[in-house]
Amino acid sequence: MTNIVIPPQDFEKKCKQAEREHEARKIEMLLERVKRQIEHRSDPTRKVDSPKPPLMAITGGASRLPARSILFER
Repeated sequence: MTNIVIPPQDFEKKCKQAEREHEARKIEMLLERVKRQIEHRSDPTRKVDSPKPPLMAITGGASRLPARSILFER
């Protein structure tokens, strides 16, 4: 069996093509995952969860802001 020497330009083209194909496969997988999530959310047989109560109801209506908001005051 003989060794085939690939010119550098052809090697670069093949590498770029392989990278494009890999990115295309990743996009296809992501699109399929999103489609499944949308179908799951719109499934009428799925039990509908009650909406989460607002934060004020959880904390008992306290008017104090979370400590993280201090960072934005500077």
